[in-house]
Amino acid sequence: MTAPLAALRAQLDTLTTEAFRPELADIDRRSTLDIARTMNAEDATVPAAVEAQLPRIAAAIDAIAARMARGGRLIYAGAGTAGRMGVLDASECPPTFNTDPSRVIGLIAGGPSAMVEAVEGAEDSAELAAGDLAARGLTAEDTVVGISASGRTPYAVGAVAFARGRGALTVGLSCNAGSALAAAAEHGIEVVVGPELLTGSTRLKAGTAQKLVLNLISTITMIRLGKTYGNLMVDLRASNEKLRARSHRIVALATGAPDEEIEAALTATGGEVKPAILVLLGGVDGPAAAELLTAAQGHLRTALDRTR
Repeated sequence: MTAPLAALRAQLDTLTTEAFRPELADIDRRSTLDIARTMNAEDATVPAAVEAQLPRIAAAIDAIAARMARGGRLIYAGAGTAGRMGVLDASECPPTFNTDPSRVIGLIAGGPSAMVEAVEGAEDSAELAAGDLAARGLTAEDTVVGISASGRTPYAVGAVAFARGRGALTVGLSCNAGSALAAAAEHGIEVVVGPELLTGSTRLKAGTAQKLVLNLISTITMIRLGKTYGNLMVDLRASNEKLRARSHRIVALATGAPDEEIEAALTATGGEVKPAILVLLGGVDGPAAAELLTAAQGHLRTALDRTR
């Protein structure tokens, strides 16, 4: 065994996410129902681990939202499952919140092909992460969230280190305490979910924890940026029939207006939900609604207040 490999093995032996659980050594001999119950019980522990980090998560979100309000971007960076979680969260922001695809970005070590197949050695390169961020013109107004279950993945740690050197806001999300990733970031979030059912398979509890935290980060950031009205997705992009029906329903829930008025308002605003609500509740026309929302930086409540 080479010295670097021996050192890595020794490091993995210290990680909670890599720990062996002897009480599960017979799991392949158990019934399917028993395995399912065991996995389900394991998954049920994840929300409590996330809850323990909520103050840190909230502080990171407030900092992210402030940067994004000034035009900055939210960039996730990770390898393997962690990278896929970031790409997934980023890809869901445009249809959910009508964000420009360039505002929330998911970077995965090895590029897009790594979403479906392993790219050998990509996660071990901090330089690759720096190159990926440099290619996207990283600025001090941006935020980089490094994601790594182990908290030691060079790609994620390298992304955070490079971003911090450029003056960007940095967040490190890992599932081990005392991680290098959290230490490298301005905001360290360590959701310790414990050893996995299958030793080292961090697509399980660790992956679930990452998904929950990223849901919090993107959703609450978008709420802070005025992408919602109450708990309604008023910046929804109606790109298909289902979403067009949802757009109508959202306007109805927000205004209580009859169907004919809702359809007229959506027509007047090019199908956009937020200005349609402003047309109905504020008594303005489509162009005026657009101007009011621009002046209010997209915050519907602020725009409505200016019509009264």
